[in-house]
Amino acid sequence: MKPTLDADDHESSMHFHDSLRKVLASSLDNYDRLIACERLSGGANQETYRIIFSDREGRENKLALRRAAGGSQASQEAINVGLATEARLFQIARDANVPSPEVLRVLNPEDGLGDGFIMEWLDGETLGSRIVKAPELDDIRPRLAGQCGRILARIHAIDISTNKLTEMLNTVSPAENVEDTWARYRELDTPQPMIDYTARWLLDHLPNNPRMCLVHNDFRNGNLMIDASGIIGVLDWEIAHLGDPMRDLGWLCTNSWRFGRSDLPVGGFGDYAELINAYERESEIKVDREHLRFWEVFGSFWWAVGCLRMAQQYRDGPDRTVERPAIGRRSSECQVDCVNLLMPGPVDIVVSADSVNDENLPRTEELIDSVAAFLINDVAAATDGRIKFLSRVASNSLQIVKRELTCEGTLQVSEHHGLQVLFQCEDSLGALRWRLVNALRDGQLELDNEVLTSHLRHVTVNRLAVDQPKYSGFKTAIEHLT
Repeated sequence: MKPTLDADDHESSMHFHDSLRKVLASSLDNYDRLIACERLSGGANQETYRIIFSDREGRENKLALRRAAGGSQASQEAINVGLATEARLFQIARDANVPSPEVLRVLNPEDGLGDGFIMEWLDGETLGSRIVKAPELDDIRPRLAGQCGRILARIHAIDISTNKLTEMLNTVSPAENVEDTWARYRELDTPQPMIDYTARWLLDHLPNNPRMCLVHNDFRNGNLMIDASGIIGVLDWEIAHLGDPMRDLGWLCTNSWRFGRSDLPVGGFGDYAELINAYERESEIKVDREHLRFWEVFGSFWWAVGCLRMAQQYRDGPDRTVERPAIGRRSSECQVDCVNLLMPGPVDIVVSADSVNDENLPRTEELIDSVAAFLINDVAAATDGRIKFLSRVASNSLQIVKRELTCEGTLQVSEHHGLQVLFQCEDSLGALRWRLVNALRDGQLELDNEVLTSHLRHVTVNRLAVDQPKYSGFKTAIEHLT
């Protein structure tokens, strides 16, 4: 089921396709005609398209187009390197024997398509959830962690001076990574004490004088194109910088990108030893496991803040789709991953309260269940592509609402009691939340305070029990109960 275009959308689509035809004709010697151009994905900043065209021998060919959202001329995120620079990084990586698509054309303003570039089309799998379980990848999956290690070593060996990377990219130290992320979180004006605790821990455990290299900065399962032969493409260089190379290894091991396979810490398909041994053999540089662990903690911290910023995009724009607030609630997943890495231990799960309106017909939870079932069984079944995906997201959001309605009061009472014990006072829950956050920010509380860590573990894990109890980090957090 495809949406109907209004007059303005139709005119914009005609302009887009006319401009694309001209670009293809001027870029390809054997171009004949454009058959189709389908948008595949794209967030607030970038869009990706599959182009299908025929050549003069009548053969169909595919290319990929990557451009700024809406055909704009500038990225909306300051951390993005820009599409022209990203295209250059693809080529630099390709020259360094890093699997990469060939860039065929960097767009210019006269092309009428906005910032972007056209590149070779690669056929493979990019969905992380399929990569960790697809039967057709069973044979190659055990070797992917080693391939990642070798590829990352090649990326980090790219000569900064020869390729003039200092002119294209920012240099970011570990301290700047932490401080900048912490500052972006504080701008959101929401009390999330586990984020503040983790920021403090990271600043207390900064790596000592790491070497500076080209850092992909988003090297993970989901940004790798994989087929039965292995990794055939390293994608999405949009937030690359110069910095500590262990950032890439730690991000690859972050639990968010294991897609449920917490037993396989490297992307959900391998173990630490396979990744590290391959990296060390290729680079001849020893990997410090604690150094890598720092960046694994940072990965969960960074994405916890990133998820909250997604929710802010829903509130303020530019993206008000149902996906943004749903991703915002995933911050609790990352915060529990920080709990598991920094303060594992026993936790009491608050028992869900019974429904408060049992006499009503239908009950609140029945209304929610009926709408959620409609989205999955009717809307998702009758649609495809992004609409199908968003209907599932909407259904999941309703299930969060249902869980919250049944136990949020109990959770708040429990959290309030814990804060009263910690601070020995009777202030309101909201006031005590901010008191805790501010005490962490200004160093009033020591990180090894057992009352503090027990409270944070209890509140963070129970919040995830509402937001996403099927997340692998929740199962890890409650192992002490079994």
